Formats: sequence, C-alpha cells, structure tokens
Amino acid sequence: MTEHPTSHHLRQPVPPAAPSASPARGPGSSAPLGAVPDPRGALQQPGAAGFAPLPGAGSAVRGEGTGSGAAAAGPPGAPLITAGAGPGGGEPAAGHGRPPAADGHGPYDDGLAARGAVGGAQPPGQGEPRPGEPRPGHGPAAGIGRPREGGRSRPPGDEAPSGAFVPPPAGPAGGAVVPGEGARPGEGAPPVVPARAGHPGESEETAAARQAGGDRLRFIGAATRRIARGIDLDEIVLGLCRATVPTFADAILVYLRDPLPVGDERPTGPMVLRLRRTDRIPEEPDTNGIRLPVLPAQPDLGPAMGGSAAELAEVLTGGPLAEVLRGVRPLFGDVPAARTALPELLGDGTVLPGGRRVILAPLRGRRRVIGAAVFLRRPDRPAFEGDDLLVAAQLATHTALGVDKAVLYGREAYIADALQRTMLPDSLPQPTGVRLASRYLPAAETARVGGDWYDAIPLPGSRVALVVGDVMGHSMTSAAIMGQLRTTAQTLAGLDLPPQEVLHHLDEQAQRLGSDRMATCLYAVYDPVAHRIIVANAGHPPPVMLHRGGRAEVLRVPAGAPIGVGGVDFEAVELDAPAGATLVLYTDGLVESRIRDVWTGIEQLRERLAETARLTGPNPPPLEPLCDEVLDMLGPGDRDDDIALLAARFDGIAPSDVAYWYLDPKAQTAGQARRLARRALSRWGLEELTDQVELLVSEVVTNAVRYAERPVTLRLLRTDVLRCEVGDDVPQLPRLRQARPSDEGGRGLYLVNRLARRWGATRLSMGKVVWFELSMPPGAGQR
Repeated sequence: MTEHPTSHHLRQPVPPAAPSASPARGPGSSAPLGAVPDPRGALQQPGAAGFAPLPGAGSAVRGEGTGSGAAAAGPPGAPLITAGAGPGGGEPAAGHGRPPAADGHGPYDDGLAARGAVGGAQPPGQGEPRPGEPRPGHGPAAGIGRPREGGRSRPPGDEAPSGAFVPPPAGPAGGAVVPGEGARPGEGAPPVVPARAGHPGESEETAAARQAGGDRLRFIGAATRRIARGIDLDEIVLGLCRATVPTFADAILVYLRDPLPVGDERPTGPMVLRLRRTDRIPEEPDTNGIRLPVLPAQPDLGPAMGGSAAELAEVLTGGPLAEVLRGVRPLFGDVPAARTALPELLGDGTVLPGGRRVILAPLRGRRRVIGAAVFLRRPDRPAFEGDDLLVAAQLATHTALGVDKAVLYGREAYIADALQRTMLPDSLPQPTGVRLASRYLPAAETARVGGDWYDAIPLPGSRVALVVGDVMGHSMTSAAIMGQLRTTAQTLAGLDLPPQEVLHHLDEQAQRLGSDRMATCLYAVYDPVAHRIIVANAGHPPPVMLHRGGRAEVLRVPAGAPIGVGGVDFEAVELDAPAGATLVLYTDGLVESRIRDVWTGIEQLRERLAETARLTGPNPPPLEPLCDEVLDMLGPGDRDDDIALLAARFDGIAPSDVAYWYLDPKAQTAGQARRLARRALSRWGLEELTDQVELLVSEVVTNAVRYAERPVTLRLLRTDVLRCEVGDDVPQLPRLRQARPSDEGGRGLYLVNRLARRWGATRLSMGKVVWFELSMPPGAGQR
C-alpha cells in the first residue's frame, strides 16, 4: 500500500492487473508493471486498440487491458493519476498503451536504455488544458475532488494541479470512499496509471510516430555507446552484435575485409570479405522461457533464416555486391540490387526471409569500404520499417569507424612491441661461469614501450658485463634514446673499458642527444676466474646480493649522478663475488611507487630474496622461479613505471680448471707454449685434444710474438668447453684472409677457423686477445 505524503490516511490497495494476451508470456500470465512494449508490433499499428486519450485532455493514461480495474505503473518516482468513473459506472478510460510483441522483446530496449522510459511524468508545460477547459478526470462528472489538510475536500472549483495525486472516486452513494469508513480492500479502488507526456490536440498516429522516433533515438544512443566502448577489433564487433540482437534484429552477420587495410595503405589484389562474427536468437527458449543469445562465431543462422552462410566471399569487380558496397547506403533485402548482392556475399545456398526482413548495410571507414553487416528478422516477426534503414546506417557508420580505430591502434601497438623487442636482447648469452635470467614489464598495456633496459655482454677473459638502465619517461622517445644508449654501452664494452669510463662516455653521449636526456645506469663486470666484480653506478638503485646461505645484502655502491648531467666523475668499487651467490639488478619501477618510497621497496626486495632462499635450504634457488617471486612482491598499486630485472648466478671457474702463463716474445716461445699446453691437457685427462691444441696454440702464439714488445699471456680454461686465450700488446686485430700460393704465411688463422669450434679477437685498452674454443670429447674432462 502507498501512503500519500500529504495525508495520514492509507489508500486502498490497487487490484491486480488484468491478464495479458501476449503469446510470448502465455495465457494466464500478466505483463510486468511499467514494461516497455515492443515497437515491432505496436509501432506498426498506430491505431491499434489500447490507444485512446482522455476526453478533452492533452495527456493520456496507459493501461494493458480494457477491463475494469486494469492498471499499469510507470517508472519509480513518476507521478500517478487515476481515471474517473465513466458513463458505464466506474469503467475507466482506455489505456494509452501498446500491446507487447509476440516475442516479448522491445526492439529498441536492449537493457542499455532505462526501462519504463515511456509513460513517465510529462515535462513542464506539456499537457496543460486551455483556459476554460475542465481538467481530465476532475470535477463533478468524475466524482473526484482534492482533499485539504486533514482529509477535508476542497470546493469543486479548486482543482488539483496536473500530475498530482488524486484520491479515489466517489462510492455508490456519491460520497468519497475513505479508508476506515466501511471500505474493504479491493472495492471502489480505481486503476492507477502513470501520466504520459503528450501534446495538446495530438492525434493517435502522431503520438505513436513520435514515441517510435524517441525509442529509436534511445536505442541508437545506447547501441553506439556500447560499440564505442570497444578498443580492439573483437570488442567492437561483439558490441555491435550484442547491441542489435535481439533488440533490433533476430540475427546478424558481420563481414570484414581480409586483410584489413591500415591507414593510407592501398590494398593489393581483389577484395575478399571474411565472416568475422555472427549472432542470433536460438530457435528454442531455455527452461525459463527466456531467449538467450548464442555465443559469437556461429555461422549457422538457424532453419528459420536460411541455414548456414559462407565464411569467405570474393567481391567481383563490377559485380552486384561491389555496386552495393560502393553505394554505402543500407538496402532492404527485397530491393533488386540487394537481391543479387546477397547471394554473392552469403552464398547461393542461403535462403533468406521474404519481405523487408533483411537489411544489407555496407561498413565504410574513413577512406574505403571495410566490410558489410546483414541484419535479419525471422519470418514470424514484424518486418523492418523504412526508418530502420537510418538505424542500420548509424550502426554501420559507428562500427566502421570503430574498426578503423581498432586497426590503427593495433598497428601502433604492434610497432611499439616490435620497437621494444628490438631494443631489448632477444636472448641472454650464457658465458662461462655465470647463469642469467631476466624479466621486463611495461608500465601498462596502453604504454607498451619505455626507457628501461638490461643487457649482458661477454668480454675477453671469460668475463661478462652486466648492464641495467632507465631512461626518464616511458614513451616512444624514451625507447629511442634507450636504444641509442644501449648500443653505445655495447660498443664501449667491446673496447674493454673500465666501468667508470663506460659511464663517463654514456654521459657524454646523452648530452649529445639533448639537454634533457636523463638516465640512470648501473654497469658491472664479473670475472669468474678471480671471483670478483667491479661495479660503477650512475644514480641507479643499488644491486642486491643473495649469498648461498640465504643472506641477502644491499651492496654499498656510490650512487653517483645520473647520465646526462655532465661534468661528473663516476667511481667504481671492487667486491667479492663468491660461487653460488646471485646478483639482482633492477630498475626503480620494482621498488618505488606512489604508495612507498624507494628505500622501503629495496628493503622489501631484500626480505623477499632472503625468504625465497630459506625455502630452498642450502642450495641457491633456481633463477627463473626467483625472478617470478621477485615480481610477485608487486601489489595492485605498485605498477607506476617500467620494470627491468636481471639476475646473475655466479658459478665461477675453479682454480684447478685454469692454467695461466707469461711468455717472453722470442722465437722459441711457440715451442714452449706447445709443451705447457700438452702438460695441462695431460693433467686434465684431455689427451685426445693434444694434437689440435698444439697446432692452434703454435699458430696463434707465433703471430703474437712476431710483433709484441711485452710478454705474451697464454691461458687455458676447462669448463664445458676448452678455451685458449693468447694476449699481446699489439692493438691491431688479425683478419682472416685467403693466402696466395706464393705467400710464406697467412695460413694460421685459416687453420684456426677450420679446426676450432669458435674463435675471435677482442681489442683491449693495452692490446688485444685472440681466443678459440674446442668441444670436449665425449666422457672426457668431466669435473
């Protein structure tokens, strides 16, 4: 029951609504109060029963039936009015409503627009009677008066304002029925209906047409909003399908060009349309009597709409389909042009519903046609109207522009991903004595590129340079600057410069790129033979060392100034790197965010590493799971910047696997080098490699002592391969060339290239190193 805000009396309860005759709901069921009728049936019959304005009034009431006591309720908060007793003794006026469609669906109400939009309160200034005309439902003829405060009635001339609540009509004796004075629930209670907006003197056909236009506008607004919410191609096409089925059509097919052109690209070859997505109403309802939408990517239209459709259609130049697509405007399926174009698109075996139950709408983007959409209704449903072509045109336009946007966005994302992949190493090297693992995370999906990078660069003497840096910002410009700095760092590392010198040259390069090009960088060089590491820092967060026993410590490295400041000296420190320890290098995106400062994040990282090491006991944790555990420390609000992570596990090379000698640059040095190499191979049990090693060592040492002025170094390393390194003080690198028959020399490197597994030469600050590697024999030399 409803209590009027200005009265303390309880109103009479409203009797139940009359049963609905909607075949979709079945006999005996009642239409829900305030339900939006289906314009497929009602909008095509403006003069159908159920449309009648109140006598002498511009506003109308709405009801579902014609029996006494039938009522309908508007949306919550809408003002209510009651119909007065008519000449038939309390028979209310005919409701200004529309019968629901056979399927119970309103074609322009898909759940996106507000339910109950029709039948709401009339806007100010509409529906007011002309001067001198009585208000509908008021006065002595209706037997309705307006009570004063305390329940007393006003004089007949004091009418209630339009849209205000009016008490029940007079009872059998002509007096007002007041609750508590002999009235019983359900007796004398008139139907309560919402006020309906209207215009003075408006005919039924005009009101129905205006209402249908408003429904279409609301549907178009809701559908275009749903389509515009999509970002990628699938979301946009799915938004079109979900917005139109079952609200506007019973089935839809969306064809797009394959491949889709991007921007100003001119497609080559014939136009081919591929069925991208379909959607339809199932043939049978579910157990609750509600029709459920079919999942997308189902080319079957169902028996009622022609069966299956072709998934691929080639548009013939000058053919009927090409002419329809060139015209851009949607067409009904019974138009001659569409009748010849649809078989070319859907296939000859597709039998479509007759009449105006098919709409073919071309999808035109900014510069060209990119596809077509086909809207269908079942034969037992109302056909499309002429105004539905405008609806289809709006849906096709917004979808095509959205597809263009999605294709351009996808191309930009692809370019960004490709740029980031080229800026970062595809795979990390596996140098001797160290194992590596890495991770990279962008700041967000919409910002796929950034200025963070990492790198691992093999150096002479089985050493490796570990680099991690962060350019200010996370944009395409930052990624481009990062690529230039990374290339510079690789070049400087190839010169075997000390870490502080590498940072100094990076600082100069950043200044040449621009005055505002700022970056942080940490450069470390690990020597597996000496088990030492040299670190230089340029404004970067310090690394964390996880020892074999589970202890994690933050290395004390001078912070230094960022790269790009200029005029700043960098300092390098040398630290122990015991076997089994793990060095973790990272960027500030891992430890700093809006909710925590950088030092709090570093402490959390140290605790997470120590906790992970305790789980594995005395053995160090595997690198790949360790990187995942580190990234798991990030919370929901911790992703403010790019994240680059590089973890290095120091295995080192045992002293028993290293043989090192200094040799004077004399003519007899080559023979001495052969004897030393033979003894080392005998000690390691690698006699099978003696002949190859003696030949190659003799050739390389001979070339070194020919021009060297200082002692020559010879070093053999036994790991998973046998590596030989010969160093001298001559900066010129040897080149492989084909010796002529008359040449006395020039064949040494040719032999090295043919017999060695790998070989190379690296320039040092004080000379060069020539090295080669041989594969270990099966079952020999195992440590």
